[in-house]
Amino acid sequence: MPKYDYDLFVIGAGSGGVRAARIAASYGAKVAVAEEYRVGGTCVIRGCVPKKLLVYASHFAEEFEEAAGFGWTVGETSFDWKTLVANKDKEIDRLNGIYIRNLQNAGVEIIESRATLADAHTVLLAGTGKKVTAERILIAVGATPFLPDLPGIEHAITSNEAFHLEELPRRVVVVGGGYIAVEFTGIFNGLGAATTQLYRGPLFMRGFDDDLRALLAEEMTKKGVDLRMNADIAAIEKKGGELCLTLANGDVVKTDIVMYATGRVPNTKGLGLESVGVKLGKSGEIVVDGYSQSSVPGIYAVGDVTDRANLTPVAIREGHAFADTVYGGRDVKVDHSIIPTAVFSQPELGTVGLTEADARARDPEIDIYKTAFRAMKSTLSGSQERSFMKLVVDAKTDKVLGVHLMGPASGELIQAIGIAVTMGATKAQFDATIAVHPTAAEELVTLRDKWQPPAQQAAD
Repeated sequence: MPKYDYDLFVIGAGSGGVRAARIAASYGAKVAVAEEYRVGGTCVIRGCVPKKLLVYASHFAEEFEEAAGFGWTVGETSFDWKTLVANKDKEIDRLNGIYIRNLQNAGVEIIESRATLADAHTVLLAGTGKKVTAERILIAVGATPFLPDLPGIEHAITSNEAFHLEELPRRVVVVGGGYIAVEFTGIFNGLGAATTQLYRGPLFMRGFDDDLRALLAEEMTKKGVDLRMNADIAAIEKKGGELCLTLANGDVVKTDIVMYATGRVPNTKGLGLESVGVKLGKSGEIVVDGYSQSSVPGIYAVGDVTDRANLTPVAIREGHAFADTVYGGRDVKVDHSIIPTAVFSQPELGTVGLTEADARARDPEIDIYKTAFRAMKSTLSGSQERSFMKLVVDAKTDKVLGVHLMGPASGELIQAIGIAVTMGATKAQFDATIAVHPTAAEELVTLRDKWQPPAQQAAD
């Protein structure tokens, strides 16, 4: 008789958990996955995928307007929120079905239940009260939206609820300054809602290159967003059919919806981790080593629940590396040092490697190459939106340390550029690459003049 019911029991069927389960099963492991909501996790069900669909929808009003410069006459247009939501839901249902089939085809058992830890090798299934055992347990439950404790917070929504609003609100306030906040601000604004974004600090998108942060703020303001920095809500009050937001400085903002996108916290509460000795960090994240193993042998964790780099592709890579190492006989660690990423703001951002500030903190001998311009399409469309490109280069080795983009298709571009940066490409190798003309991307291989701070330019 086998010692355990399963070789691997995965708690959470998001991107990281599904990948780990499938790869482990392909190596011959007996695997089960427990999921209390829907297979696919945050990204597929209520994150990256539905959000990108809404981003696409929000671009059309601008594109209809710009078509006139190219000779098109666009007739009367209208937008129906209910149609968008219904079509989005159909696509999510389709993807959910694909994830389920992929697990089943791999031989993974899917258990529709919340699961918690009873001990280091035992899982309690809330749906039936049954206990099952596993040689190894993988925690992949992701993260959940954070809401601050303030008067009236029960009237606020998060991105989870934003995907299922019955009507598109006339007025929206988005609170926060990261990926989710700027993306939903662009969505609501593009779909025609009067949109305000509040951020408690001096400039949003903390952790991104400062040029990108400043230029994005300018472009969003040009598109009609009421962008307020150094602003935070002290209280929310519902009066009749509207919400009255009292800000910390005493100002009052009236709105129909207030959406908080002030970060996410690891979804570890109530899993029983502390009772079995799993070490947690200050935000509740599971502390793991380079192989995703927790402080308790046999218990592992991948994805946002570890708070290493909270991106879907990272969770997938971590899940795959775990399965390769533990069940495939390979020694695989995930390198978190260079991670290409896109922000589907309006305009879009793409970034990989070090920011200018981070690079200078490591070594002041840094060369900067950058350019800002209106894309060719804008010359006829009349759009005043600017694109921006920046290279951060080690002056001693000529290695490209960071690339930062703003403009159409920046997310697509940064995937290819990420390969070059990961491989350690030099500025000379960028320069030696023949340009593709006419494209915006050719700027990346034709930048020749080093940027100098204004004071230095004047001195020269």
